[in-house]
Amino acid sequence: MEYPIISMCLLLGVSKQAYYKHSDKLLANLAKESFAVQYIKEVRSKDPGIGGNKLWSMYNRLFGNDYSIGYNHFYDIIDRYNLKVRKRKSRVRTTDSKHGLPLYCNLIKDIIPDRPTQVWVSDITYIPIVSDPCNDDYEFCFLSLITDYYTKEIIGYSIGESLETIHTIKALDMALANYPISTINGLIHHSDRGVQYASYIYTDKLKQYGIKISMTESGDPKDNAVAERVNNTIKNELFMNKVFFNIEDVRKSTSIAIDFYNNERPHMSLDGMTPKEAAQYQGQINKKWISYRENALKKIAV
Repeated sequence: MEYPIISMCLLLGVSKQAYYKHSDKLLANLAKESFAVQYIKEVRSKDPGIGGNKLWSMYNRLFGNDYSIGYNHFYDIIDRYNLKVRKRKSRVRTTDSKHGLPLYCNLIKDIIPDRPTQVWVSDITYIPIVSDPCNDDYEFCFLSLITDYYTKEIIGYSIGESLETIHTIKALDMALANYPISTINGLIHHSDRGVQYASYIYTDKLKQYGIKISMTESGDPKDNAVAERVNNTIKNELFMNKVFFNIEDVRKSTSIAIDFYNNERPHMSLDGMTPKEAAQYQGQINKKWISYRENALKKIAV
């Protein structure tokens, strides 16, 4: 397809005279931008809500010097082509901690994991399903997730029509099936105080595998921050703008989304690695942001 010179000048924000003076370079930049836009749209088809930092990291990691684009230029492209994301907000209560079941102390508040299979975090979030498109009515299904704190890898998940404990058990069973018993014994399982995680059927299974039980001590989301962050990524990034009409659609999309999350999506908390790559590491992994909690714990340890 050929583009008129004036149109290309408007797109690039340059004068017609400047275009003719530097036409080769401008055409190369235009081609590079077009290539970047195509790549961004391709990734967004898998992860509609992925942010600019991760997109830029993925782009440069995949294409290297051949199609290199600077950070600021990449964000200019996102702005110019209207590729920013907007996140929706809604809330459904998934935690019922008003029960008579035994509760457990928070074992991870002073811990910075330094290897895989040291701490698992669990949580439940809701996914809306359109029940009546004409009246904009919704029902909900519920996604139970288990994430390795160190690698940020989702290692177990289950989607149920209700908040019954059986669905959290299925997520736990999936996680347990991924590891030899010898590597699981002694790890810490951390969750909120919801009835699903406090139930005897759930805690008995943890004890059966020699897993230590840890729970939040308040309603503060920071007490289970990693799990909350994964929930947010699934719902507001990977599922952004998706509309589900039945639970099977949710299950299919969740499987695709978690595969992308674990194997392709870079994490700023993992120095740009994917969770699968981080699973090969031990020791401290650099973050591309400041963790004030971890900095405070490190000072105490000195």
